[in-house]
This record gives sequence, C-alpha cells and structure tokens, in this order.
Amino acid sequence: MSKFIIEGGYRLHGEIEPQGAKNEALEVISACLLTDQEVHISNVPEILDVQNLLKMLQSMGVKVTRHAKGDYTFHASDLNLDYIQSKEFVEHCGALRGSVLIVGPLLARYGQSFFARPGGDKIGRRKIDTHIMGLMKLGATLDFDEEKNAYRLTAPRDGLKGAYMLLDEASVTGTANIIMAATLAQGVTTIYNAACEPYIQQLCRMLTAMGVVIEGQGSNLLRVHGTTLLSGATHRILPDMIEVGSFIGMAALNQSAITVKNASVENLGIIPDSFKRLGIKLEVVGDDIVIPAQDVYEIETALDGSILNVADAPWPGLTPDLLSVMLVVATQCRGSVLIHQKMFESRLFFVDRLIDMGAQIMLCDPHRAIVIGLDHKFPLRGHNMSSPDIRAGIALLIAAMSAKGTSRIGNIGQIDRGYENIDERLRSLGAHIYRE
Repeated sequence: MSKFIIEGGYRLHGEIEPQGAKNEALEVISACLLTDQEVHISNVPEILDVQNLLKMLQSMGVKVTRHAKGDYTFHASDLNLDYIQSKEFVEHCGALRGSVLIVGPLLARYGQSFFARPGGDKIGRRKIDTHIMGLMKLGATLDFDEEKNAYRLTAPRDGLKGAYMLLDEASVTGTANIIMAATLAQGVTTIYNAACEPYIQQLCRMLTAMGVVIEGQGSNLLRVHGTTLLSGATHRILPDMIEVGSFIGMAALNQSAITVKNASVENLGIIPDSFKRLGIKLEVVGDDIVIPAQDVYEIETALDGSILNVADAPWPGLTPDLLSVMLVVATQCRGSVLIHQKMFESRLFFVDRLIDMGAQIMLCDPHRAIVIGLDHKFPLRGHNMSSPDIRAGIALLIAAMSAKGTSRIGNIGQIDRGYENIDERLRSLGAHIYRE
C-alpha cells in the first residue's frame, strides 16, 4: 500500500491551479447515459473516483474517448443491457460511491436500474432514501433482489411520469439523480427543497444544452420539463471549490504566500469569507485568489464576544467537505473556534491524529470539536498516521506539511480518490512530499 512521506516546516510559494470539480464530474459524466449522441466534456479531473466511473461506463458499453488530459467524449449508443442487469455489475457498483448517480439515467432510459449499497468514505451513514423516494414519485416501483443483494427500481411500461415532490433533505446526489430521471419522464417534474450547489447548476446547464427545459436553476425549486429524446452537448467542468479551499488553508497553516489561479471565484459562495473569519487574509485579483504570507492569523469572535462557531449547511452555506481543512488551519490560529460538522457523524474522528501531533482539540461529541489555537508558538510534530477519508486525508497532509519533523500518511488511495497528482503539484510549490 502506498504512503506519503512528508518533511514538514518548509514554506510554500508560487501558483497552483485547481483541478476540475470531482462532484460535478461524477454527475455530468453519468448524465451521458441519457442520450445516444456524443457528449464532449472538458476539464475532467483524472482522479481515482472518476477513473473508476469511466471504467464502469466502458464495461457497460459506453465508448469513452480521451482526446487529451481532462478532455473526453462519451457515446452511450449501444449499452450491454445483459451486463447492466448482472450480479457482476451490481457488485461493481457497490465498490464505487459515484455509481449512485447512474441509477436515475438508467431507470429513465432503459426502465430498470439496481441500487447497490455504494462504497466510498467511512464518514458515517449516507442515506439513499431521498433518491429512492424521489424516483418512486416518478412512478418507479421498488423491490429487493436477494440474488444481487440490491434494490431494484422498475419504471412503468409506459415510462416515468412527471410529479411534484418535496425532498426530505437537500441531498446533492439525490437531487442530481431525480433531475436526470425527470428529463425523460412524461410531463413536468417539480422538485422542492432541491440542492442548488454550483455543480447541480452545471448539471442543469448541460442538460439544457441537450434539449431539456429546466426552470429555477440556482434555486431550491426546480421544474424539469421531460422530453423524449436528448441530444449531444459540449460542457466544461468548473474548478473544484474544495481544492481552492484546501489551498487557502494550506497557505495559512504554512505561513506561505501562494496564488490560486482560475478559481472561478463567483462560484465559491461563502468559502472565502469563511476563511477570512479565521483571520486569513486573501485578495481576489481577476479570477485568481492571492493569499499573502501571515505570521499570525487571529480568529474572529462573535459580536457578543462568544467563541466563533463554524458549521456546515446546505448551499449557499458552507460545504461540509471543507470543515476538516478549516479545523486543521485553526490548530495554529490565535484564538479558539467550535467546529460543528452536522452532516456526517464520523468525520471528526480523525482529530485524534492531530492531538498526537500536539494540537489542542477537545472532541465534544461525534459532531463538534473545540480547537484552541497554538498561534504557531508550538508547531505540530511529525507523526505516522493513516487517511480515513478524502477530506480528512488532505487535512492531515496539510498538517504534516507544517509540522516539525517527518510524517508518514498511509492509505493514500483515499486522497487519490479526490486529488489529482497532489504530491507532484505540491512539490512545485516547494513542499517536501514523496510517494513511497
């Protein structure tokens, strides 16, 4: 198993550009299954999760053509329907978290799909109820296939039908799945309490280019006008907002000056202001974010003088994927902060590694941790650890880069799932990181 070896304490400098957004890539690539025409997608991140999805699509019969790095054409004109209904396919889906996003397209186009229990991060329970309930609102029936150990969704013989639905939660993947299924449903589908992240907006833009009318884009109330045939399209994936936030935090913790190029600032929402509340200075220059070197960054207090509370929330609130990074950054701030991870009950359990490195953190419960900043007076210590998930993995990597001494991080396949060639890219900034 590969590991990263990091010699900490080196300041960074230079420019870095974020990869294409992982979450958007999984959505728009899955949407290619809705049409028998070619779909051209650029700025595709060549990370492990995306590569696994591409292999799955190829095994299904999708023609995947790589023109250049991050530049692909997908042609789903002749799928292997026997394979799609096989036990082998369902088991393959169960090994990949992103496979959840092919359920809606397959159900809408071919009338049946299987819902395996998808793999991915070990960060707590992720419900699939929102997906299933939404697809059943469109007329699908649900049963359990004992042989394949998976749920089976079946559309009526005359196809899915548009309906009104109020989602029980603003699930991003649930919203994406329902939107994709609704594109080939008869009539209009109204989705209330829909997720409205930029990546959902991007999915809607691509589907619009494919011939679907979608009202309310950017809001939590969507109306999808179903059609009988989708065309091909050309689409470019946004930069990954989680990488942008990770680089901001990396610069601060390492007291370094870096520039994040082509960050698509208009699609970052509250992320820059959230880092500013931790005392991090940054400047927007065109579409770049410039982070100067700071010896000290002081956390804001609330207007009444109480401790700052940083919590995740559905868009346009703060994405939960950045809380791990913000927690690590806070370990060397001046002041204290309460990190409240509402969505996943196991995502803060990686703090024991940071405590072993010398951080002062009190884990209140599975969802909340109080971080007491050390103000760079007591640097973190190098440590041997393992990456439990994608976001904790990058947070531990950032911590190791600032630590005194050498750190080793195992299970880096989790990091590779979400960050493309991160060791090479960080070395270009001056980091001392090696893959063993």
